[in-house]
Amino acid sequence: MTRSSVPFADRTSVEQVELGDELAPRFDAEGLSPVIVINAADQSVLMLGYMNAEALEQTLLTREAHFWSRSRETLWRKGEHSGFTQAVERILIDDDQDALILFVRIEGPGSCHVGYKSCFYREIDLKSVGADAPVKLIHIEPERAFDADAVYAGLPNPTRL
Repeated sequence: MTRSSVPFADRTSVEQVELGDELAPRFDAEGLSPVIVINAADQSVLMLGYMNAEALEQTLLTREAHFWSRSRETLWRKGEHSGFTQAVERILIDDDQDALILFVRIEGPGSCHVGYKSCFYREIDLKSVGADAPVKLIHIEPERAFDADAVYAGLPNPTRL
């Protein structure tokens, strides 16, 4: 990967990383950092994705969310196939600069490749824990926001078993 025009600071000390005013992101052994994406309009959690340095750079330069697809092993701009882009309004970074939160404006009905507004459309049923059966999930989004089969027709499903 070649460096773009977005300079990240070198990580020189714990104090600089934790208390300084320069972006010095840290990526894991696979070169990735987790990213929580929140709908700026209603504060709902939309998705968890991963960025490498190039995805972060492209996000900063374009103000549109870009991610690294672990299943496809490629850089992608959210909405490049569906048209349901995520316009970045704000980015938070954690204390040691290895996790991000994006506040976005979604351009379309949803963000989930399954067709829901949020990728977090189910809740773990805590009452079902301890039974002699698998733990249950409860749908908290009552219906899909769009027809994922039509929107992503011909594309491979990114979910891996």
